[in-house]
Order: sequence, then C-alpha cells, then structure tokens
Amino acid sequence: MAFSSTPKFGITMFPTDKAIQPVALAKAVEDRGLDSLFFPEHTHIPTARQTPFPGGGDLPEMYWRSHDPFVALGACAAATNRIRLGTGICLVIERDPITLAKEVASLDMLSNGRVVLGIGAGWNREEMENHGADYANRWKIVREKVLAMKAIWSNDEAEFHGEFVDFDPIWSWPKPVQPGGPPVWIGANSKWVFDRVADYADGWMPIGGLGSGGMEKLTQALEAKGRKVEDVEMGLFGAPTDIEQLKGRIEQGFDELVFSIPPDPAEQTLPRLDELAELVVSVRG
Repeated sequence: MAFSSTPKFGITMFPTDKAIQPVALAKAVEDRGLDSLFFPEHTHIPTARQTPFPGGGDLPEMYWRSHDPFVALGACAAATNRIRLGTGICLVIERDPITLAKEVASLDMLSNGRVVLGIGAGWNREEMENHGADYANRWKIVREKVLAMKAIWSNDEAEFHGEFVDFDPIWSWPKPVQPGGPPVWIGANSKWVFDRVADYADGWMPIGGLGSGGMEKLTQALEAKGRKVEDVEMGLFGAPTDIEQLKGRIEQGFDELVFSIPPDPAEQTLPRLDELAELVVSVRG
C-alpha cells in the first residue's frame, strides 16, 4: 500500500453547528500529531424520508446539521499546514461535476495539495431526488462524474461525453496541485466496490474492515485492469480503538486508519483526541 511502511491516523466527525467547530478541530488534530481530518456530507434530510437509516433506529440529527464539507475544509486548510483534508464521503450524485471539479481543485491548491476526495453514491433516496438525481442509476452517474472531473483536472481543454455527463471542450482553472487531481477514494462495502475501485478510483475506504476475502477480491479486480494493489490507498473508517485490533487492521493492509468521533463540544472532544493520540503513539512504538 501507499503508506504501509508508515501507517497514517486520522479523525472523522460530522462538523455540526453544535459541535466543536471545524477550525478548532483541525488545529487540535494537527497539534496532536495526527495525520488527517475527514468530513462527511448531507445537504439536508427530507422530513418525509421513507428510506431507512442503514445504521438502524432513528436517524441522528447530525445528518441534517452539518456544515458544507468544502467550506469547512477550506477554513481548515487556512488554519493548518500538514494534515490531509478529506471528504468521507462527498455525495457526488448530488453535485454538478464541473462545479465540484473547481471546488476540489481550489481546495487542493489552497491547501498545497492536501486533499483526499472520498466519494460515494449515498443511501437516502429522497435526499437525492430533491437534487434531481436518478437513484436507480446513481453509481453509473457517480462514475461518469468522477471521470469528467479527472478530465477537467488533467487537461487544459477538457471534454467529456457520456450517457449522463456530456460537455464539449471547456477551460477551467485552477488545476489541482496534485497531478491529475486529488486521490479519489470510494467509500462502500458492497460486492461491486472492488470493480469500481479498479475502474476509476485511487483508494478504498470501507467502514470497519475488509470483510471475507476482501483483499483477494480487490487484488483480482485491480489485476484485471492492469493495476497493482500496492498502488491503491486503503483507508479504514471506524478504526478500532483496541491496540491489538488496530495493529491487526494495519497488518491486513490498511495504511490510513481513521477514528470516528461524535460531534460533541470542545470540552468533550479535546480529551477524546488526547486519548486517540496516545493510542497512536503506542501503535507507532
């Protein structure tokens, strides 16, 4: 893996209006020697939602109280120097690819190349449909939007002609600092994710772990596309806080271990970050 020799450790949190605010969180993450900060995305939650929450039970209010991730990450970029700044995940299906390409490129330039674009297709049908998105074809649309953004990031006169995304040559600057654009990580655990990572992504960011035969399936999918698993970044979301389990995930091949923390005020969040930083020191030896 890209970081297998020196695993990285990060934090993900819903950046809500009730929680420690993004800049304070980013500074605290960087000050404690951690390596990355990821924010998820939901533009809104329909009050008449019928789609069940994948986590079971009632949907937590953090899902409709979060800042826009790119506004929040832009503020974090200005207040930090080192940590990677990522989405975990960006709901590409709900965004215009030309606009999103510019937002991501701008953030990458302003942060001096510290962006990771974690993406997914989402689970909330009603939320997507409010944006005019086609739920049934969401993964096909995500694929085309990602490929279109990569074309914009890489070419002075970019064009894309697909089934769902179609535009003639355009000019769009700034270009990202990272050649070809920030790494795109797919956040999903389905049986199709391996082929999708192999097709158009730079990394995989499952929640919790690999699942049965996950590494073998990913390796096979990549080899079928002429790619190597060593060239793909592996980010584990919901990383365990038990030191032996954490070491086990690193041995499985994860090179970015991202701890999930609740969206609490600073007085609760900062001590939690202290504990996680101590855990990281213990793992690093």
